[in-house]
Amino acid sequence: MTDPIPTPPRPEPRPVERTHHGDTVVDPYSWLREKDDPAVVAHLEAENAHTEAATSHLSELREQLFEEIKGRVQETDLTVPVRSGPWWYFARTTEGSQYAVHCRVPARGERLTLDEAPPTIEPGITAPDEQVLLDENILAGTSDYFALGAFDVSPDHRLLAYSTDHDGSERYTLRIRDLEGGADLPDEIPEVTYGTAWSDDGSVLLYVKADAAQRPYQLWRHVLGSPVDDDVLVHQEDDEHFFLGLGRTKDDRYVVLHLGSKVTDEVWVLPGDDLTGEFAVVEPREHGVEYSVEHQGDRFVILTNADGAENFELRTAPDATPGRANWEVLIPHDPEVKLGGVDPYADHLVVHERRGGLRQIRVLRVSDGHEYRLEQPEEVSTVGGGGNAEYDTTVLRYGYTSMVTPSSVFDVDLVTGERVLRKQQPVLGGYDPDDYVTERLWATADDGTQVPISIVARRDRPRDVPGPALLYGYGSYEASMDPGFSSARLSLLDRGFAFAIAHIRGGGEMGRRWYLDGKELAKRNTFTDFVACARHLVDEGWTTPAQLGIRGGSAGGLLMGAVVNLAPDLFGAVIAEVPFVDALNTILDPSLPLTVTEWEEWGNPLESPEVYDYMKSYAPYENVEAVSHPAMLVTAGLNDPRVSYWEPAKWVARLRETTTGDRPILLKTEMGAGHQGPSGRYDAWRDEAFVLAFLIDQLT
Repeated sequence: MTDPIPTPPRPEPRPVERTHHGDTVVDPYSWLREKDDPAVVAHLEAENAHTEAATSHLSELREQLFEEIKGRVQETDLTVPVRSGPWWYFARTTEGSQYAVHCRVPARGERLTLDEAPPTIEPGITAPDEQVLLDENILAGTSDYFALGAFDVSPDHRLLAYSTDHDGSERYTLRIRDLEGGADLPDEIPEVTYGTAWSDDGSVLLYVKADAAQRPYQLWRHVLGSPVDDDVLVHQEDDEHFFLGLGRTKDDRYVVLHLGSKVTDEVWVLPGDDLTGEFAVVEPREHGVEYSVEHQGDRFVILTNADGAENFELRTAPDATPGRANWEVLIPHDPEVKLGGVDPYADHLVVHERRGGLRQIRVLRVSDGHEYRLEQPEEVSTVGGGGNAEYDTTVLRYGYTSMVTPSSVFDVDLVTGERVLRKQQPVLGGYDPDDYVTERLWATADDGTQVPISIVARRDRPRDVPGPALLYGYGSYEASMDPGFSSARLSLLDRGFAFAIAHIRGGGEMGRRWYLDGKELAKRNTFTDFVACARHLVDEGWTTPAQLGIRGGSAGGLLMGAVVNLAPDLFGAVIAEVPFVDALNTILDPSLPLTVTEWEEWGNPLESPEVYDYMKSYAPYENVEAVSHPAMLVTAGLNDPRVSYWEPAKWVARLRETTTGDRPILLKTEMGAGHQGPSGRYDAWRDEAFVLAFLIDQLT
């Protein structure tokens, strides 16, 4: 006889009123925002204890799933080395170690060619002349959480700028390592965020700091060997809609300062040989005009939506006069093709684009204008850029995967078209891709729009008998959830599950219009598209509502909450990871991290009654009703700077007090981590095993 599951925690309501645009709302759980209140931590710990007790019968299955996941991974392995100047850079993993070790070996050839294969380096065996640059396991020490932020080798390959985070807050400490001697320099800079750039000679390092709302807004200059207190503030971005980004052009000629909101860009450039100089603007910001900049030869290459190019077009401008008045169209706007990025080489431009919902690579030879696309073997697949650090080469590295093909790394000669497979992700345990099948489905949304679905299942899974299925979705920020391989997913597929991705509006899979039709006052399309995809899987006989699980995280967690409110009887189980479910309360509070920048994604409910009413109509926390809810596993991170832990905590409390059903509604909070969950790979695999066990238990 098993022990009875304890009663779920029920936080005491402490009603607080919120009034906007004449609408007064009572929030009983806003007090859970008080992180320093011992009662809040006690409640989260009680929730964790309840979740562990409620799933204790799954401990054996969890361990089995963990061993399956681990057993498919070649634990002692290394990445394909990437050529950068006189070195090949790569990272090792070792059985039993949570994190990677970063290394390099000398390169032999003067110039990267297809014939110059990456050096043969064996997993677990130190290569001749191998140099360890950074061991993340040593840096992590005994910390429960560790993340490496910056990993930036100076152009002369003598120094490494790296940053570390030990609690998931995404506030990093920046250090500089002498790669010749292996020791860290005295220079140590706390409280930095993402983004670094070296001067050509490695004497000056630029870095970025964030404000109290976690927005990157300051660019600082540090001269090596000088006190950090003497660092110079180079630029401060005071418009709270804009993020500050930093990098170098591929040809290493310029440092790029990028100032961008959700809908507007402004780029400044500075020659990399003198970072004490003044940045020059490429084109001043104009609301609604987006652009990014690369450099090739004597010109800038500019990807932009200016002048009505909704799906973007490629333009060029002389580097001496780069303003918009001098922009000339190189690849014109195409309403059927979304241009997503450009990678310049000495005589080629590699353009990453989307056509028909799938990613493609277009190659343009500068010297004669010849262009072609790299053909791929599977229709439902994903192709993208790889490790390409060299500029003066004709070799392009790219990655390829599908839902049945493990991640693969190819090198291709851009002149001859010859390709070489450098590595395919090993999948141990006898994996055979022919045992699985993937295809593209199309669901019809409420307004008649055709919404693509990528799906994979075992080939021998019966098609005349519905079975368990998991549908994943995101649908925000123009982020595309492209079909790719997961060895952990095999634990579901081999138990008869189908796995599907709903490519819903709000993402970028079908071009810029696909995104625009799923944001702000069109946001409900994201949710109704997902429901249409779920109904399609049921109507086509793939699954039944009782056997259908759904999964999403962050903004995809908002999706989970919204669709459960829309169609609670359509799903058997829900995985909502760090879900943005208290969306209206968060977007109403400009003091919270990232809120102001988010107004261009969701709208500003503080100023607009229309936006307020619209967000209130779909925000998950605002719309919980007395219905029988599906089984739900909800996760949070106590130090999450993106989706605050109290959002899922409040939502679970409201669900529990309202539901008329008896399915479990569980909250699992990482007490020492942030938005990304557990940081070490073994911890991440155990976390995934926990989720998969919950799904298997509820849906089979």
